[in-house]
Amino acid sequence: MTQREILEIFQKCGALLSGHFRLSSGLHSGKYLQCALVLQYPNLAEKLCSQLTTEFKLRGSKIDAVVSPAIGGIIVGQEVAKVLGCRALFCEREEGKMKLRRGFKIGKGKRVLIVEDVITTGGSVKEIVEIVKGMGGEVEGIGVIVDRSKPSFSDELATLNLPLKSLLRINIETYSPRDCPICKKGIPLEKPGSR
Repeated sequence: MTQREILEIFQKCGALLSGHFRLSSGLHSGKYLQCALVLQYPNLAEKLCSQLTTEFKLRGSKIDAVVSPAIGGIIVGQEVAKVLGCRALFCEREEGKMKLRRGFKIGKGKRVLIVEDVITTGGSVKEIVEIVKGMGGEVEGIGVIVDRSKPSFSDELATLNLPLKSLLRINIETYSPRDCPICKKGIPLEKPGSR
């Protein structure tokens, strides 16, 4: 599928929203991509995540686990792990900090892909990279359905030798709450994210 075809899927599912949104990062935006409205359809989730998996050239050896952030990345993680034939783990926030809970473990030297539905600032992904490395795992790459991050995030990952693969790269303007022109228009703020 091309990026255009993927964007059309989001549009047909009503997953490209317009309004005034508070993103998980705390930033504001006039557009929001609600991946859950696409991923609610198992056939689309399977199709998108299968394609995401093919974006990685996995140097021949097996991925041991896929790790995703709760809540948005769980379906993506499950579907990618299904394609790769490995475990699907997820991190969740506890007192504002990402943690690997529920008895999930990553052994020393285990190869891990980190996946997410949408990435904006990359904050959750960076936390998960640290968790995986802290447990002795090796991060092989990061995969996302939608990448709306700034180029600086991709550059940061490149310095860590971590490839970022996405199915849809889209630039949507974000604003700090104090500089948000949508706030100044008095449009009510919605908080559709998982935090």
